[in-house]
Amino acid sequence: MNYQQVAKDILTNVGGKENVSSLTHCYTRLRFILNDPKKAIKENLNKMDEVISVVESSGQFQVVIGNKVEEVHDHIIQQLGELKETQGKEEEKSSIGNRILSIVTAIFTPIIPAIAASGMLKGILALAVMIATSYWGVDIKEYNTYIILNAASSAVFYFFPIIIGYAAAKVFKTNEIIAMVLAATLCYPDIVTLMSGEASVTLFGISVTQANYTSTVIPIIIAVFIMAYVQRYFERITPEVLKIIMVPTFTLLVMVPATLIVFGPIGIYLGNFINWLYYVIMDISPTLLGAFIGGIWCVLVIFGAHKAIVPIGINDVARTGQQNLLAFAGAANFSQAGAAAGVFLKTKNKKLKTLAATSTVTALFGVTEPAIYGVNLRLKKPMIYAVISGALGGALMGWGGSYGTAFANQGVLTIPVYIEAGTKAFLCYIIGIAIAFFGAAAMTMLFGFKDIPEEGTVDETPKKTDRIVPDSVKTEAETSIPSPIQGSIIPLAQVKDEVFSSGALGEGIAIYPEVGEVVAPMNCKVSILYPTLHAIGLQLENGVEMLIHIGLNTVELKGEGFEAHVKAGDEISKGTKIVSFDIKAIEAKGYDLSTPLIITNSTQYQNVSFVENEKSTIHDELILLKA
Repeated sequence: MNYQQVAKDILTNVGGKENVSSLTHCYTRLRFILNDPKKAIKENLNKMDEVISVVESSGQFQVVIGNKVEEVHDHIIQQLGELKETQGKEEEKSSIGNRILSIVTAIFTPIIPAIAASGMLKGILALAVMIATSYWGVDIKEYNTYIILNAASSAVFYFFPIIIGYAAAKVFKTNEIIAMVLAATLCYPDIVTLMSGEASVTLFGISVTQANYTSTVIPIIIAVFIMAYVQRYFERITPEVLKIIMVPTFTLLVMVPATLIVFGPIGIYLGNFINWLYYVIMDISPTLLGAFIGGIWCVLVIFGAHKAIVPIGINDVARTGQQNLLAFAGAANFSQAGAAAGVFLKTKNKKLKTLAATSTVTALFGVTEPAIYGVNLRLKKPMIYAVISGALGGALMGWGGSYGTAFANQGVLTIPVYIEAGTKAFLCYIIGIAIAFFGAAAMTMLFGFKDIPEEGTVDETPKKTDRIVPDSVKTEAETSIPSPIQGSIIPLAQVKDEVFSSGALGEGIAIYPEVGEVVAPMNCKVSILYPTLHAIGLQLENGVEMLIHIGLNTVELKGEGFEAHVKAGDEISKGTKIVSFDIKAIEAKGYDLSTPLIITNSTQYQNVSFVENEKSTIHDELILLKA
């Protein structure tokens, strides 16, 4: 991959660097916040071999790259230069829910690799303890090596407020080091001892709620959020010569008492409430909760909304050393791997087969985005099979009481994290992920999906022969229809609209136009011309009925960018201009100009096939019909 060129192409198609308000990335996705999302050209991005998919969700424009995302991100940052701090209109218009979700995502995304590494270490140690105890009768927990490695696996959680404080300070744009000092105060041994003692604690004569802040999440986030405003206030009123010393001093003098007296307890109570609510549902029916999380988790991933509930699992591990949220999420991950494996075994498309194989492997190691966006969601039905299988696997885990002893990305390498839950719980976890994986694979194989044909191939599938052919259709063995549009040919199955791609309206092909005009492919009658001018119905002289739909969802433009040159009911000759449209203006508004050409009476023909060209010029032979 030529990262520099890929970065340049992506930056161009998101509207240029002046359109980028901010950019972050996760395991597989570039997450843009754009000043004007309509300037992004999604169609061009989706055509790039290096781009798996493009998703707009929660105020973010997400470009799915895969495991090379970090390198692409770094090259884009180089080309962007320093990002400006902006408060754009789009951000102001975004809902409070979306803004909170974006903040949670921005805080936790940089931390997750460290948490995942700690989880992996815990899993390895758990496996080592089990083997040493079962086969050698040795308790290795007393060994120095175990103690040191266990400290490495637990330190991130014990000092979590410090790590969260740093990440939150970057998001809230305040001093990271002062935020870490504030958090470290909460974890300071004397403070921990004071807060856990029997005697009441006071600060300046004010009673302090006694709570252990090590391993907590919410208190420090609230405290750093408030600290950002406190710091800015002192920066405004402090003389320039004294700022370097007095601003940090006054900030800590205000924030340490405020955190211990007010914001810390609020965060503790809020965290307890969220966990209480989760476990109320758990107490009602762990089976239903497992089924719900196992089924819905990867749907939440699509919208980036899973980040909103990730802190539940993190907080559980930090407070109790256990979590079941990611056990259920594991069922979802393995179901995505299974569905992708089913696609690999069934598809005849070589490119899709390769993508499905690599996506299966990455999903088995806990990175599901390539499987979701590149394979299962793209084909639709495998995604449904994955949701069903994930729900079944999660239900069994909930029934069996499965839980993990670490927060770890769900995959084959983190299975040992669930060993310490006990025989029944661990077996339910293993059987649950097996149900999720093999169930999704089997359903994909048995019930199938609409395969994507090889690019440039002709559909040779024979049609039923018991069809009534009207007298108006010519009796020649084969009828050809010229192209009414100049542009790039796209198989109908690849059109991002299920109504067209499924063939529900009839067989056909699509063209992405290079010239903004539609002409009569042969002598015909304009049977339909919608008022918005985006859809045209033609009755050709040979009896063929054709629908030309210019772009996807372009009805929303209400005719803007379109111009009609004929009217409904006109009988026109070959080459007559029917509608012209402004490609750049329509693309600038974010619309996909893929234009389906549908033979709406295709059931009256034995076979409908298409030329093997990549491009189509007006009046070139395009569609072949066999009566």
